[in-house]
Amino acid sequence: MSLVTFTAAQFLRVLPRTRISRAVGRLCEAELPPPVSKALVRAYARAYRIDLDEYAHPAGGYRSFDEFFTRELRPGQRTFVGEIASPSDGRIESIGEISPDTSLRVKGRLYRVEELVGDTEDAKRYAGGQFAVIYLSPRDYHRVHAPVSGRIVRVRSLPGDLFPVNSIGERHVPQLFSRNRRVAIVIDTERLGRVTVVMVGAIIVGRITVRAVPGYDVPLGDHVIEPAMPVAQGEEIGTFHLGSTAIVFVEKGASPPWRRPVGPVRMGQSLVEGP
Repeated sequence: MSLVTFTAAQFLRVLPRTRISRAVGRLCEAELPPPVSKALVRAYARAYRIDLDEYAHPAGGYRSFDEFFTRELRPGQRTFVGEIASPSDGRIESIGEISPDTSLRVKGRLYRVEELVGDTEDAKRYAGGQFAVIYLSPRDYHRVHAPVSGRIVRVRSLPGDLFPVNSIGERHVPQLFSRNRRVAIVIDTERLGRVTVVMVGAIIVGRITVRAVPGYDVPLGDHVIEPAMPVAQGEEIGTFHLGSTAIVFVEKGASPPWRRPVGPVRMGQSLVEGP
């Protein structure tokens, strides 16, 4: 552990993280003059090496930084392969089997599925199943899509802190993913049983939106979707309004062992097979 990372971690602990996130969110949603918007987009794309040709460009340019950050892909830019696929662009940080007692290990830290999905009984369904943790960096596409076809039956919006989801947060914040704000999207399928996608917030990522519960943000609580919302694999299910992490869970025996290695992944690539 370096002195720099230790000092940064202690500083983050005392910051008013929620207030900072709200303030940054308001700034990102402020309307920008077209010349400022164009200059900001060019500078950001150059800094993070973003291929802007992959994305749809609204007439007149992006009205705010949030509109640019949550930009849509042009049709045909991603192809879904296999019965279960990555719900987002990003980097697989951890992938593997869930223990019989419904715990999993990410970067050396042990997590309980119930803390991530927000329900003890539902967590039991994933005992012995599989999981994948996908980190979305600032350069990535930040819309999350259905990894499988099925029906969205509930959305759990869980309260939490807004620590950064990066190497400093992972190393110095115990139970980082289960401490942060998160939204669990529950999808029932015909062939794979129940699949849950958990969207984990982070500092300056105070807002998450989902298709199944329209609104500026997902209200806290357990939202039963009646009637259930049909969703085809590849359809958009949620959006991060600035960065963070998606975690996918499947039940035991629902899918062959996931072989995709830790490292970069594109939305739609199979979690079962490697590159």
